[in-house]
Amino acid sequence: MAYLDENFLLYSDTSRRLFHEVASHQPIIDYHCHLSPSEIANDKRWNNIADLWLGEDHYKWRLLRANGIDEERITGNADPRDKFQAFAETVPYTLRNPMHHWVHMELQRCFGIHTLLTPDTADEIWEKTNARLAEPDFSARALLKKFDVRVVGTTDDPADPIDDHLAIAEAGISTKVVPTFRPDKAFQVDRPDLLNPWLEKLESASGTSIIHLSDLLAALQKRHDDFHAAGGRLSDHGLDRCPALPCDDAEASTIFDKARSGKPVSEDDKERFCFYLLVFTGQLDAARGWTKQLHLTPVRNTNSLMFQKVGPDAGFDTMGDTLQGKALYTFLDALASRESLPKMVLYNMNPRDNYLFAAMTGAFQDGTVPGKIQFGSGWWFLDQKEGMEMQLNALSATGLLSRFVGMLTDSRSFLSFPRHEYFRRILCNLIGNEAEKGELPDDFETLSKLIADISFHNANRHFGFDV
Repeated sequence: MAYLDENFLLYSDTSRRLFHEVASHQPIIDYHCHLSPSEIANDKRWNNIADLWLGEDHYKWRLLRANGIDEERITGNADPRDKFQAFAETVPYTLRNPMHHWVHMELQRCFGIHTLLTPDTADEIWEKTNARLAEPDFSARALLKKFDVRVVGTTDDPADPIDDHLAIAEAGISTKVVPTFRPDKAFQVDRPDLLNPWLEKLESASGTSIIHLSDLLAALQKRHDDFHAAGGRLSDHGLDRCPALPCDDAEASTIFDKARSGKPVSEDDKERFCFYLLVFTGQLDAARGWTKQLHLTPVRNTNSLMFQKVGPDAGFDTMGDTLQGKALYTFLDALASRESLPKMVLYNMNPRDNYLFAAMTGAFQDGTVPGKIQFGSGWWFLDQKEGMEMQLNALSATGLLSRFVGMLTDSRSFLSFPRHEYFRRILCNLIGNEAEKGELPDDFETLSKLIADISFHNANRHFGFDV
């Protein structure tokens, strides 16, 4: 079998039929990513493949460091061609890492290049990719169209303007680009030096003076309304763990007043305040019919020296090992008991928690929406073949795989859309192989519906995108 041929990751006849006849024809809904709305609004073009491929990809940066590449050729000021050469030197060492698959799928799907990237082929691939980048139809919007991306959900701070989203909507492009409400910087009551400048930005964005807690809540609600008007249908939070210490209005006001005056609060008070705001934003989400996403368990910026040198989001994060269960069900129950539990997607980073998260979703389904509480797709360190299969198996064993909202890229790169294909091949292989072993019905129509729903239709219905 040839590497990355048309039957890549498809090991049975039924798997191949499901992928080629069903999954490959489904459009893409990338409901959670970190693409720049400004780059879409301005239809960004790139000077060279290094800028596009290596500029913000901390997955690649980690592997470059592991291969002994110095920081100057990763995030430093080295010439782009030299950075690309460093990556070409590294790719042959990524065998069995998903990066080897992703790199060559992107070369094939985006550039029509079937050559393996090595130090010896770097010149050829550099020239061919850069020539393609210079063509009129290669731009941010062109890539969205090429991969039939119907929806992109960006990740947006409520203190930032959403003018780019409004401009994209007015441009009338074929992809709906919607903001996702991520107010995590409001939780920084332990860091008034960070919180208070952010509150000034939120004041400007919301047109609200923020002195007391009630002002903050009004400003967040105003921005939630603004995001909804711009097409937003999801919120998101990235947390090392779900907070578990409940907090009433009076306690939250005292904590906020202290932080607003410039005094940091204790860790327990921060957790209480975080719990309070999560419940508040959950109620906003429920009232609007939104979906709240919780990305749990990352430990960020663990390498303090490199954080000082390079900054955040540079590849110095890892998976956490904090116990998640009690805190998560305490939070979910706080919303459910108020009859304000929104649709939710729960993502874990530590595979130890797969069955915990999958089982947790079942405890809070309420019969109002199919698949109301979702166990999210394999994320970050788990968005590879084994991680995806573990997530699919845990979900299947404890809930309804048929209601799963499927894959997302969580990416900052416009070249990442082949990851949806990667997921669909893995899904089709899992289902097709089990059908041929008699573990699932040998009914192509039934299996086709399952694949099409997970690939596209479930997300379209669940999030209310209507595309």
